[in-house]
This record gives sequence, structure tokens and C-alpha cells, in this order.
Amino acid sequence: MPRCTLVRRLPAPVLVFGAIVSVQCGGAVAAKLFDRAGPGGTVLLRLALAAVVLLPIVRPRIRGRSGRDLRAAAVFGLVLAGMNACFYQALERTPLGLAVTLEFVGPLAVAIGASRRRLDLLWAGLAAGGVALLAGRGGGDVTTLGVVFALAAGAFWAAYILVSQRIGRVFPGASGLAIALLVGAVAVAPYGVIDGGDALVEPGVLAAGLAVALLSSAVPYSLELTALRRLSAAVFGVLMSLEPAVASLVGLIVLSQRLTVVQVVAVAMVCLASLGATAPVRRPLDQPVSG
Repeated sequence: MPRCTLVRRLPAPVLVFGAIVSVQCGGAVAAKLFDRAGPGGTVLLRLALAAVVLLPIVRPRIRGRSGRDLRAAAVFGLVLAGMNACFYQALERTPLGLAVTLEFVGPLAVAIGASRRRLDLLWAGLAAGGVALLAGRGGGDVTTLGVVFALAAGAFWAAYILVSQRIGRVFPGASGLAIALLVGAVAVAPYGVIDGGDALVEPGVLAAGLAVALLSSAVPYSLELTALRRLSAAVFGVLMSLEPAVASLVGLIVLSQRLTVVQVVAVAMVCLASLGATAPVRRPLDQPVSG
């Protein structure tokens, strides 16, 4: 977990942007693993290896915790498992940029739902229009099942935000996340083992899985945690609005996934809706690490 002086000295917006790029690069590496380990094996590697990395660092204390707190951490882990499993199923059927754009509707809905402004109806309509364009396939490589899985991942992402608020209050630092990663790994283990099979113990697959775990979980979480100590919720929301666009760019560069003009317009609509809905927010919303 990046704690060096150089990281702490970087401007907070640079740290957030670095976290976004890291998450999307992790998604690209995961997509390349699907042929060998399948989406199920890949999500198991991501959660299990992230837990292996994080648990010795944060050393969460279980003794003395109430049953209510431990149940909340378990629910958090199940939400993590569902979010990542659905996202990887979507990523197998949909370009990275479009999968992230559709998934992004989840946290956008939370931001809009927390507001009482009539203007947010405009942002909700704009986001819905972008999703409708993507669901209509926009002339590109998008499947109906891929759209369904991406939207399901978005629903889990919304649940992640709501549950993580309680986890952040009762567990110090990243200890709640570490416990949740372990629970999530156990939850997806049967699915992951069946889907990944013997490939899960191949050195090359394990190395790629570790890269996914670091890029998608450990590194971006650390960067965001550092940035949020110096950044307002408004600026953070604006920066996070870039995530679908960054995902599209990473998909193009790393995976050679080209989007149609209609799809680019749809991604821009969702980004603009997120920008409009989150920029005025004055109270922080916990932003999870996505797909």
C-alpha cells in the first residue's frame, strides 16, 4: 500500500486520477485472464489475493466486536463478491468502457437519491438516456446479458456505498475492508474454483491475479484514502465522474476496444450526469473501488 513520502506530496487530484487509472488497468488485466481462469476464477483471485495482501498490513481485530458489527462486515463482503462477480461477467460480454459506464449508474443513483433538488431530475434523465443508448447496443459489441450484469454490478455498487458508511464508522482504517475481502473470497470460492479449475494454481495466472488484486483494490484504495484527507467531497465527485471516460480510453489502449460514435455519446452523457449530480454535494459519499 503506497505510503511513501512522494505519494503524500502529490496533489490530491493527481492521487484520485491515479486511483481511477489503476482500477481500470486492473479491469483490463482481468479481462485478459478470462480465457485462462474465467470470470469466476478471476474474481476469486482478485478477492483472495487482495485479502492476503491487506490482512497482514491492517491486522483487523475480531475479538471484542459485537455480533452486529461482524454481521455488517459479512454483508459488506457479500456485496463486494456480488459486485465483482457481476462486473466480470459483464466485462466478458461488453467492452470495458461500456461496462463501467453502465455500472456507474449505481453510485450515480445514490448521489441523486441523496439530493432534494429538482435539477437532479435532469441529471437522472440524462444518465437514463445514456443507458438507453447502450442498452440499444449503439451499433457495437454489446450483449443484452452484458448490460444486465453491468447494471446488477451497479446495484451492488450502490449497496456498497450505503453499507461502507457503517463499516467506516465502526472499523478503523481498512480493517473492515480486509474482513470483507476475506468473506467475499470465501463466498465466491465454489464459483471461482469451478470456473477457473486447475488454471488457478498456474504461476502465470497467480501473478496476473495478484496484479489485478493490487491494481483494482490495494493501490487505488490507498491512493483514495490519502487524497480524501485533503480533498473536498465536491472535487472528489467531479474527479470520479471521469471514470467511465478513463475506462473507455484504457479499453481502447490496452484491449483495442473501439467504441462507436453512439457509444461515445452515451458515455459522455453518463459522465456529464455524474458531474452535475455530484459536484454540488457538500457531505462526503464513500466512493468504492469499482470493477
